[in-house]
Amino acid sequence: MKFSLLLLGLGVVNVVVAQTTDTTSLSNRVFKLDEVVVSASRVQESVLRSPVSIEKATAQEFRRSAQPSFFDALENSKGVHMIVPSLGFKVLNARGFANTTNVRFAQLIDGIDNQSPHIGAPVGNALGPSDLDILSVEVIPGTASALYGMNAINGLANFQTKSPFDYQGLQLQQKLGVNHIKSEGVSPQLFNETSIRFAKAWNERWAMKVNTTFTKGYDWQANDKTDISPNINASAGLLGNDNPAYDPVSGYGNESSNRRTLTLAGRSIVVARTGYREADVVDYHFQNLKGDASLYFRPRKGLEINYTYRWAYLNNVYQRSNRFQLANYLLQQQAFQLKGRAFQVRAYVTSENTGKSYNLRSMAENIDRSFKSDNQWFTDFQSRFLEVQNQGTLADALRQARTYADAGRPQPQSDVFQQTLARLQDINNWDVGAALRVKANLYHAEGQWSLTDQWLTDWRKKTGMEVLAGFDHRTYSIVPDGNYFINPVSDSKNLTYGKTGGFLQVTQELFREKLKLGATLRADKADYFDLKLNPRFTTVYSLTESQHVRASYQSGYRFPSIFEGFSNINSGGVKRVGGLPVMSQGIFENSYIRTSIDAFQAAVTAGVNKLGTSKRDSLIKSNLGLLQKNSYTYLRPEFIQSFEIGYKGLWLRRRLFVDVDFYYNRYRDFMAQVEANIPNSTRADSLGYIMLDRTKQQRYRLWTNSKTIVRNFGTSVGLRYRTGNGLVMAGNVSFAQLDRKEANDGLEDGFNTPKWMTNVSISHDRLFKRWGAGLSYRYQSRFYYQSFLVNGDVPAIHVFDGQLTYAFANQKIDVKLGGTNLFNRYYYSILGGPQVGGFYYLAFTFGIGR
Repeated sequence: MKFSLLLLGLGVVNVVVAQTTDTTSLSNRVFKLDEVVVSASRVQESVLRSPVSIEKATAQEFRRSAQPSFFDALENSKGVHMIVPSLGFKVLNARGFANTTNVRFAQLIDGIDNQSPHIGAPVGNALGPSDLDILSVEVIPGTASALYGMNAINGLANFQTKSPFDYQGLQLQQKLGVNHIKSEGVSPQLFNETSIRFAKAWNERWAMKVNTTFTKGYDWQANDKTDISPNINASAGLLGNDNPAYDPVSGYGNESSNRRTLTLAGRSIVVARTGYREADVVDYHFQNLKGDASLYFRPRKGLEINYTYRWAYLNNVYQRSNRFQLANYLLQQQAFQLKGRAFQVRAYVTSENTGKSYNLRSMAENIDRSFKSDNQWFTDFQSRFLEVQNQGTLADALRQARTYADAGRPQPQSDVFQQTLARLQDINNWDVGAALRVKANLYHAEGQWSLTDQWLTDWRKKTGMEVLAGFDHRTYSIVPDGNYFINPVSDSKNLTYGKTGGFLQVTQELFREKLKLGATLRADKADYFDLKLNPRFTTVYSLTESQHVRASYQSGYRFPSIFEGFSNINSGGVKRVGGLPVMSQGIFENSYIRTSIDAFQAAVTAGVNKLGTSKRDSLIKSNLGLLQKNSYTYLRPEFIQSFEIGYKGLWLRRRLFVDVDFYYNRYRDFMAQVEANIPNSTRADSLGYIMLDRTKQQRYRLWTNSKTIVRNFGTSVGLRYRTGNGLVMAGNVSFAQLDRKEANDGLEDGFNTPKWMTNVSISHDRLFKRWGAGLSYRYQSRFYYQSFLVNGDVPAIHVFDGQLTYAFANQKIDVKLGGTNLFNRYYYSILGGPQVGGFYYLAFTFGIGR
């Protein structure tokens, strides 16, 4: 199967290549040699001669795609893996170690980072451009830290928007769609998206543009009923529906912190509170509104000044280690840019207000606790069990005990339930409420100069050398809310965290421009950390004008995000603490690893169930050796070393584009979380008894570094062929492999990436008269997914997408009828996330102007 998919990927190509030389004559379309990209080296250069792997997709490719938006279409790009935690929130990743908050992959709009400040990563395309304003997207599926230094150790996507000087007029786009066809428990739901773009250039100096998009729909549901802890009561013979510690993947309020080990009928039995389904505590109706306004001024030729204001108002589901309801969530960004022939300077501020958002797990836990405390519930459960234990089987008695303990529990959709949910939504303490109340700002300034363009133009012509220098500074400022963040230094001031960096890049062309050598050195200094250096060395050799091979070596650092460094969250009796010394001093030194506590408790429980309660004391003493002191310590930056070789070329009279790459990476110091508990007593003879009772421990989830050194490698092949009459056949295949782990401790993020990914498509702008069409197939192999929420295998994905377009001759109206997952075969993109089914849409685009 893998070999056949590889051959299929080799027979067609990738979305990345060059624009056509003629936009009107289909028969003359071939690939240009001078198509340019800017993200690979921060200067314009030929896509064929870029020193690292880079994918470029233009507005024309997006129109041919069957996906409903340009952002969705990026999953067809070579080497790009897209995660779908929500219909309104999707995550880009490349080359492994993916998660739903991908802090290792940067996302820019015209060079401006659009991340959410406290999260440290973008919320999908929430703050990004609309389909009407996108010009092209460049994706670097590999480390870009040496040039960008903003935690882009797994890659970077740069969205380039349309200039109002070049693209003027009024455009409107209306999308109507439907999803949840044959969905469990949900009738078909309508989707609606309206986008407007208006751009005007008054003269050669002044121009402006305005964009707005309103999206409304019904989200995909997370309804995985798989038990995360199916064998926790196996020693008592309680499996499947009889397990009183049942913890479904898409259920909350019955996790480990909501369980206790009770002595029942002479056995140690783990019992969980009942909890709620995700659908009970979330509103899957979503409404997202976003827009931007920009003013441009060109005081003279070659110099441009612009100001942009962007905003997004979100109401949809978001996933991190837990899932969240984003409600009245507001992101805003103001950016100022100055661009000249040899330099560019930009400064921007991004602000975030989480509004009335809340944590779904905390909501479910505390609705349960709102009618009865944990202590009272487990007391009632145990007392009722003693009354009925001889009236049937053990499982029957446990069910009767649960029914008794749950008496008066708020039922989903009831008035009491909805009133309790609304009340907890405003309580900013996850031990008793569920609110996410964060106000944060990101301040950023950067600049770069081409020294050769500024002062050494003649020297460059003589020597073939170019010199580029740049700098950047970023500061995060968080308003302490008393739950999620505190300022450990001063209660009256905002929490701040900053980083400053710079780079120097030198490129040299030799042998009549056949060989291009590059060297970059970047230095970054972040608060709480020493100076870090990132080098990059690149080589491009041009075999012919249209055949190029490349090789590169680079390293990269990722500094902790605000959340990883400074979080301070109480959640169900477990405190999640940032890994910087200012936050976690004393916790690392005095705690025990939770996995060792779990192993100790499981061994004692199994022994009691086999030998009886009279042996408890001896079992505790004999298993004390399972307990392990916490050997982890304060956060360090993640580090990657990456080597890549590749080839780009044009064949068959420049109609076939070929792109091949191979990479090998070495990671160390993964930032990850470890759970560790501090016993309430330091007496050595009491340790075992305390560790058997979680109510006698202070429980923590600490951000730290994995001790594992990980190596992974992969390759990808992309081909694209355009026939003489304008038919485009495209496809790519990517392979990613976790090579080996050294000193494996299991704390590092899961690789979370399919070994094989294949995209194949065929499309034509004018298949028949004014009709166009496209069909694509996407395959992802089965892969193991590891997260703090759930671990397990994600099944393989086979998806067909298709579209038909029609362009009216005189009305300037384009109509697109399309569908993704045409056969409506529901699949999981990740575990813990929703099932994704078919999505079918009709889009109308109307334009006046040029």
